[in-house]
Amino acid sequence: MLRLLVLLLLLANAGYFAWSQGLLASYGFAPSQQSEPQRLTQQLRPEAMQLLSPREAQQLENTPAPAKPAAAPAECLQAGLFNEAQSATLRASLQKTLPAGSWTLEGSVEPARWMVYMGKYTNAEALAKKRTELRQRGVSFEAVSSEALSPGLSLGSFATQAAAESELAKIATRGVRTAKVIQERAESRGQLLKLVAVDAGLKAQLEELKPQLGGKALQACH
Repeated sequence: MLRLLVLLLLLANAGYFAWSQGLLASYGFAPSQQSEPQRLTQQLRPEAMQLLSPREAQQLENTPAPAKPAAAPAECLQAGLFNEAQSATLRASLQKTLPAGSWTLEGSVEPARWMVYMGKYTNAEALAKKRTELRQRGVSFEAVSSEALSPGLSLGSFATQAAAESELAKIATRGVRTAKVIQERAESRGQLLKLVAVDAGLKAQLEELKPQLGGKALQACH
């Protein structure tokens, strides 16, 4: 009886060894797989992994995420004035091109401007001579942009005729005798295009509208 028990124990141990080593897998007897070697092949640079101490982990949690670059702030732009016909054409283009509520066409008045003016000069030599004379007298000036007044010099632009006349009297005390006050532009009324919140996306859309602006540049609102 004792011999039989020893024999059974030997057979049981041999069977367990064969089962644990997977030798009986072909018969459907094998231990469940405890490791997943296939996952090792899916790891990216497993050697780069490192354990953090509790203090390092806390510091990592407290480190703020990098701030995203701030978007450029929206700006207010305007252009004008546009007469009735120009406004009608521009309004039709705006309705097709830009989002509703992003623009307005509103009535506006461009006030008259007055200028202390010298000219027109007959040639470039006469203009250069007058420039030299004004510098010697300490009088500031700039070239006029109007074709009708060129070649000539502006000694200042003013919102009222009275202000221009006052400036003319001052420069006369410096020996400037041939300057005069003229109306640089008359008061005009029309429609002003205003876009109060132009961001990068809207600014790109405005490129399509340039032909309808009639050469009037978009400028910062004032």
